Amino acid sequence: MTHISLIIATMGRVAELHDLFDSLVAQHYPALDVILVDQNGDDRLAPVVAAYAQRLTLRHMRSPRPHANAARNLGLRAAIGDIVAFPDDDCTLPPGTLARVARIFGDPGLAVLTGPAASPDGGLGSGRWHRQGGPITLATVWTSVIEFNLWLRRDTALALGGFDENLGPGSAHGSAEGNDLVCRAMAAGLQAEYDPSLLVVHPDKRLSDVAAERAYRYGMGLGFVLRRHAVPFAVWSAFLYRPVAGAGLALLRGRLHHAAYYWQSFRGRLGGFLSPQTPQPTPMTA
Repeated sequence: MTHISLIIATMGRVAELHDLFDSLVAQHYPALDVILVDQNGDDRLAPVVAAYAQRLTLRHMRSPRPHANAARNLGLRAAIGDIVAFPDDDCTLPPGTLARVARIFGDPGLAVLTGPAASPDGGLGSGRWHRQGGPITLATVWTSVIEFNLWLRRDTALALGGFDENLGPGSAHGSAEGNDLVCRAMAAGLQAEYDPSLLVVHPDKRLSDVAAERAYRYGMGLGFVLRRHAVPFAVWSAFLYRPVAGAGLALLRGRLHHAAYYWQSFRGRLGGFLSPQTPQPTPMTA
């Protein structure tokens, strides 16, 4: 049976972890281990770990700094599964997800598998999603990848150097680390596939002043990664003019939160695109 390691970087959440762990127990998948990488400065998760210690093969690690990708990479180095994935601490996995992933990776040529986000209220959430499944390309990777529904062979993840720690939550370029990782896999000639029916449930983010501020950091990450991978003009230019158009339409309709969100997305994407590039990650060892 294909062994799967789930690496969960967490900070500030407790109740949500109970929901996630309950969904993992309900998978009834015996070849599973869970690595909880704790970025909290206290022991709030000790009761959670104790509650599930007999129901999951669970390792509790402490991360030296509050940075999502550093925590993920720490867990990746400790992983023992044939396949690794990185669910957010507020996700849940629908029944049968792990068995399905294992079946798909029965294709020995497959290195990376992705799926979209599902909303707790039904349908898809967390952004725009490509409608058709199949091989991921530089044109579709932006609507086919999200970090909490990204599955890789462990050897592939290690050879790629894991997630870029200059990207993602905890950094100025606050997103697109999953897109970057898949782009690096494709550049290495590896097979990456998107399955629109492979779902992971994740809460929808409410549009607010905080969301608009976060849109700037997320935009910085996306713009940076678009430039890093020499994406065709027809693809990257759309990520700049669409939020400008969105901001204008929102203003005309009096939807100020939406206008602020789109404008901050544009500012961030442009700033990230113009940011100096940094070296890509180098291979890591377990």
